[in-house]
Amino acid sequence: MRLRVEFTTEPFDLEEAPAHAVAAREVIQKAQLDAVDVGPFGNTAEGEAGEVLGAVSALLRDALGAGATRVSLQVNVIGEDAP
Repeated sequence: MRLRVEFTTEPFDLEEAPAHAVAAREVIQKAQLDAVDVGPFGNTAEGEAGEVLGAVSALLRDALGAGATRVSLQVNVIGEDAP
C-alpha cells in the first residue's frame, strides 16, 4: 500500500524556519520516500506504508522535541490500492 503524508508544524515564523520545522523536514528528506515536496506552509511526501509510517513517527518525535507546539498531519492511501 502507498501512502501520502501532508504536514505542518507550529508555531509559524515568517522570518526564518523554526527548529521544529527544520527537524521535521530533515526527517522526511532523509526517509526513503518519493515525491517529497517541502514548502514554507506545508510539506508532502509519498511512499510505501511502512516507510511513511516510520517517517511520521520520527517526524512527530523530532518536531515536538525541537519545540513544536502543534503538528498537523494527514495521511491518505494513494495509488491502485486506494478505495
